[in-house]
Amino acid sequence: MKPLWSLLYCASLLLSDAQATYHLSAGDPQLIAAQSYAQTRNNGRPPIRTLNPAKTDSQCRSRPLDLVFIIDSSRSVRPGEFEKVKIFLADMVDTLDVGTDATRVAVVNYASTVKIEFLLKDHFNKPDLKKAITRIEPLAAGTMTGLAIKTAVNEAFTEQSGSRPRSRKISKVAIIVTDGRPQDQVEEVSAAARASGIEIYAVGVDRADMRSLQQMASIPLDDHVFYVETYGVIEKLTSKFRETLCEVKVEVVQADPCKCEARLVFQKQTQAAIQQLTAKIERLENMVGRV
Repeated sequence: MKPLWSLLYCASLLLSDAQATYHLSAGDPQLIAAQSYAQTRNNGRPPIRTLNPAKTDSQCRSRPLDLVFIIDSSRSVRPGEFEKVKIFLADMVDTLDVGTDATRVAVVNYASTVKIEFLLKDHFNKPDLKKAITRIEPLAAGTMTGLAIKTAVNEAFTEQSGSRPRSRKISKVAIIVTDGRPQDQVEEVSAAARASGIEIYAVGVDRADMRSLQQMASIPLDDHVFYVETYGVIEKLTSKFRETLCEVKVEVVQADPCKCEARLVFQKQTQAAIQQLTAKIERLENMVGRV
């Protein structure tokens, strides 16, 4: 009878351990927190999307924006390089959903002086926008980037110029393209622009000063500061901005909701518990075998 009693006693211990393991997994504050965090992230995030590059331009819809390009045309930007900038702007327009109730586009051109090439209220279709871009000429001379940002805030991002009121909750975005070091202060004026609700992307080319780009851009900097070696490859950034500005992409693949942080935590805890129970069963079998 002693072996049977020992077996039943050990089995009761294993059952107790299993129940304790279950309750620990169900009531562990860390697991509950992980589940809550994962659920919040799952509810708040869009589906994971993949993109078919061949169909991007025709099927990508940008979220509605008031978008202002601020482009450097100082003396350091050669005529051929400035043409590359204009091609980049035209390519960007192609990826956007342009319209009165969709994305509106303006361009601020700067060097020593600042010129608003066209306002958000001027063009509401892609052909007109692209024609207006072809007419932009470089201004030469210096690099007054701070003045250009201030002008954009005060004259381009206004309701009189076509920017929509805050009540519409339309994102306001500025994309700055420069290849040099600003000759004026950019930190405070950029901070004021961001505080007014403008999201700033800074694109540096060739000799662009990285510190200035970081002072201008919104955070996180990894998502808002870009650099390319030459104007000849600036078109590579079009796809990067497409990923940022598109809200609906070609192929939508729903992420498996089970593969979230909570499940991973639960799996690790369960695996550990199973390993412990397996070890105890082996010890029990050895005890029974010796009796």
